[in-house]
Amino acid sequence: MRHRQFACFGAVLAACVGATSVQAHDTSHAASHGSATQATEAVNAETPYLAENTAAMDKMMADMDVKPTGDIDADFTAMMVPHHQGAIDMAVAYLRYGKNPQLRRVAQEIVVEQQQEIAAMRLALGQPLPPSTPSPTQPMPAPTADSTAAHHHPADHAAAPASPAPASR
Repeated sequence: MRHRQFACFGAVLAACVGATSVQAHDTSHAASHGSATQATEAVNAETPYLAENTAAMDKMMADMDVKPTGDIDADFTAMMVPHHQGAIDMAVAYLRYGKNPQLRRVAQEIVVEQQQEIAAMRLALGQPLPPSTPSPTQPMPAPTADSTAAHHHPADHAAAPASPAPASR
């Protein structure tokens, strides 16, 4: 009798496990189909940001490819300025599309700090500073056909903060 109870229990257990597996598969399939759709929508929404970020990185890499002049100070600055500008351009792209308040604050700090670093390097070499313009604090509108036709760079609207005062030592 005990053997039959285990056999019945085993059959019931197998039926339950089988039914649960089918239900889990159906739920999993529906969830993965839903998440695939959500993932596609997220990628489509991210496309403009990724395009701006890629353009900023490509420009940075091209601008960093400088021919050595024999002046280490000038060569270092010639490579580092585009590197810092690339960080600014990527942060501006994030400010245009990103939503996380903490990351937006970090991006704003990147813009200001990298502009100050560029200014410090240029001042060290006696080079002129770029014109002062406000740093972005709000998302900028995405470029339109009119704005891109004029070949404006996103960082043109977020170039340098007011000229930093030299640090007193």
